[in-house]
Amino acid sequence: MATITCIEDLRLLAKRRVPKMFYDYADSGSWTESTYRANSSDFDRIKLRQKVAVNMENRSTKAQMIGQDVAMPVALAPTGLTGMQCADGEIKAAKAAEKFGVPFTLSTMSICSIEDVAENTSAPFWFQLYVMRDKEYSANLIARAKAAGCSALVLTLDLQILGQRHKDLKNGLTAPPRMTVKNMIDLSTKWRWGLGMLGTRRRTFRNIVGHAKGVSNMNDLSSWTAEQFDPALSWDDVAWIKEQWGGKLILKGILDADDARLAVKSGADAIIVSNHGGRQLDGAVSAIEILPEIVAAVGDDIEVHMDSGIRSGQDVLKALALGAKGTYIGRAFLYGLGAMGEEGVTRALEIIHRELDLTMAFCGHRRVGELGPDNLIRADHVMNPYLR
Repeated sequence: MATITCIEDLRLLAKRRVPKMFYDYADSGSWTESTYRANSSDFDRIKLRQKVAVNMENRSTKAQMIGQDVAMPVALAPTGLTGMQCADGEIKAAKAAEKFGVPFTLSTMSICSIEDVAENTSAPFWFQLYVMRDKEYSANLIARAKAAGCSALVLTLDLQILGQRHKDLKNGLTAPPRMTVKNMIDLSTKWRWGLGMLGTRRRTFRNIVGHAKGVSNMNDLSSWTAEQFDPALSWDDVAWIKEQWGGKLILKGILDADDARLAVKSGADAIIVSNHGGRQLDGAVSAIEILPEIVAAVGDDIEVHMDSGIRSGQDVLKALALGAKGTYIGRAFLYGLGAMGEEGVTRALEIIHRELDLTMAFCGHRRVGELGPDNLIRADHVMNPYLR
């Protein structure tokens, strides 16, 4: 196997090892994928200011996210079907995050359940909640996350309805995959993935099957999920969830300054500036471009985090310099997981950490808390005015 030097190396390896429908599920956006592409390309337009003759000894990337100590201000984002990138994927990713010292966030639409992850890890993890029409089910999910010792609840606000992802429709995405001729041909070339799946019983949405009313098998599940995402989600629901949860609450999917101010009023502990990785509203602004405007709107009233488009430690540094107190990687760790399992997630974290540490040094700093807009140079007139 070739030497792994960057996240792109992991992506290429994952593309070879993961069945097409699950690789495409992770590596795609909605409609024309313009926002998906902008999430990464807008990072490229932000240039770094190099400083020299600065003491670079004794550097540290340690920080805090919502009061929790982290080895670097990077968390693993909640991603659906993680356990289809690699057998027991959520468990493996959570283990890697725990050993590295960063938060892992489990998705409602995970393959491994809340209880599966809790039984196989010792550090508290975070749980991401989708609001369903069935409020009893949502309340039970919150109760299960509490019982598992989850230390934060991440409430996703930008998926009341599903954006259309053309690749998923063309691939006939299901978990587990249907045994069509096309799928069997593809799976026959992914023997490593197949052997892993044969060795686990976790092959469907275990947070749902057996927990939601009337969902006891895959046929029930498909009809249930089609009906259950709640298009009537409002700030009143946020208040209800905050009361039910009672702990640290993070609101994910903020792309507008007014929404950020409403999040402050809701009493949440943090917001995540995010466009769902370009998987919802195609044509929406990239997360990194809108980040400074939202930071300016809320000041120190709430902790601002950011995801969507981060593929390197340099991307992390740019987000921190623009005011984020934490960042999240989704696809970056999924590529590692699909490529090499738990070892691949660890490798992804190592890559991000090394890039962040070295870039911070080249920019003249020894602590991530010292980073600011002065470390960046405005690349062109399109970039927001918060860059010089």
